[in-house]
Amino acid sequence: MIVLGIETSCDETAAAVVTGDRRILSNEVLSQIEDHRPFGGVVPEVAARAHLELIDGVVERALQQSGVSLNDLDAVAATGGPGLIGGVLVGVMTAKAIAMVKDIPFI
Repeated sequence: MIVLGIETSCDETAAAVVTGDRRILSNEVLSQIEDHRPFGGVVPEVAARAHLELIDGVVERALQQSGVSLNDLDAVAATGGPGLIGGVLVGVMTAKAIAMVKDIPFI
């Protein structure tokens, strides 16, 4: 089993490809620290917009690093909470879209 996992619950946009025997094939993480530094902390709206801009590239790089294509996936997972709702929605909707298009389970 090969699963794409997506994490967007706070200020990092991340995607990983893992196997059923718990091997991590790739783990791509982009931090938003510099985006939030001027505000002294995480700004939910800024985080959500950054996730929206970054998620496609992060997923693409995770797949490339793993040597896996969307056609090889058996399932897609995403953080559903807790977290900042805007970011959570970006990750969940991205994962659901991939699952729907590829006709694989969304976890």
